[in-house]
Amino acid sequence: MTEIRQRLLRNAIGPMVPLTAVLLALIIGAFMVLAFGGDPIEGYRAMFSGAFGGWDELSETTLRATPLLLVGVGICIAFRSSVINIGGEGQIIAGALLCTTIVLVLPDLPRPVLLPLALLGGAVGGAFWGWMPGMLKAYAAVNEILSTIMLNIVAGYLMQFLLLGPMKDRQSEELGDIAQTERLSENAKLPTLLEGTQFNLGIVVAVLAAIVGFVLLWRTSLGFEMRAVGGNQIAAQYAGMRVKRNIVLALTFSGMMSGLAGAVLVLSSTAHRLSVESGPSGFTQLAGFNGIVAALFGALHPLWTIPASFLFGGLLVGAFALQRAVQVATPLVVALSGLVVVFVVSSESIVTRAREWAERVSQIAKGGSSSGNEPSTPLGATDPGSPRAPDSASEPESTQTPETSSETIVT
Repeated sequence: MTEIRQRLLRNAIGPMVPLTAVLLALIIGAFMVLAFGGDPIEGYRAMFSGAFGGWDELSETTLRATPLLLVGVGICIAFRSSVINIGGEGQIIAGALLCTTIVLVLPDLPRPVLLPLALLGGAVGGAFWGWMPGMLKAYAAVNEILSTIMLNIVAGYLMQFLLLGPMKDRQSEELGDIAQTERLSENAKLPTLLEGTQFNLGIVVAVLAAIVGFVLLWRTSLGFEMRAVGGNQIAAQYAGMRVKRNIVLALTFSGMMSGLAGAVLVLSSTAHRLSVESGPSGFTQLAGFNGIVAALFGALHPLWTIPASFLFGGLLVGAFALQRAVQVATPLVVALSGLVVVFVVSSESIVTRAREWAERVSQIAKGGSSSGNEPSTPLGATDPGSPRAPDSASEPESTQTPETSSETIVT
């Protein structure tokens, strides 16, 4: 029983620390609302009611959480492989562009064919936009942070060029230069799951993607290699793993998830067309950056990212309800969301130290004398297997050597 309690303690640290960080951010936000002359209790009541108070509110939160979840799963894959993908915005745009192109070229295909094809096109577009910085990092030693951010800008300008040129809706030319396509085929519209709301099939796609991400990382030899490369590239290379290939694959899979988010945004939009009237960030809803926060909130675990995305999406939706209820300025709402982001991201070191403490407690309870020599578990490494050998139960023996254990590689 003691060992079970210790395992539960280690597994709970990952999600509990970011949750505490959000609560602290909301407490500080309450003082900010007071400083602006508002009632924080009434404001927070309106915020949570505006996000989770009814079916319409829940559907709006789900719409906001869906791209966050897809991008967050991709971030989990990339960060677990020790590559930093800041290019979610560009990968969303790339996926949306290819998805829209497929629907515009093949509008008469039946829905059972066109809809999966459009979603697949979005995934391929995002994968290509993630493959490029992966190749640059693996084979040209280009920092992936720099390349992914620059590709965000390239994707934004490419989108505006296409929507004001080859993909522009010719029927709206008399209204001026509106950067949008013509209305897409109804066969490519994501089905509504709850009549009278915007709750659609996109959330099912996102949850399935999270499950696939979990299976990839913890139930396949490829996922074991990617996490091993993320833990220690030298040890992974010594064990015979192809480090460069896994770096490229990590960013490719990460981009694929973001591209799928772009396709879902297009196919679930109310206008049912690709439009950037308010700029590329207006289309992406900044999901490429907020998805990073959702992934960190979920301890870089695809399954934990599901509730994390819903909670963070609810905070984004409810913040506007707070603004209307207490009549505070828009910058305060932005600042409140920023506080949540800062507190969640800064909780990384706290999670690491907490896991080190939990590991020491486990060693002391077992009567071991070598607790100080045990390596600590990195942020979010809440593995579903045994805490002493998280990968050995699910990974094939062919990926290990007698000289290098799976625990040494992952850690």
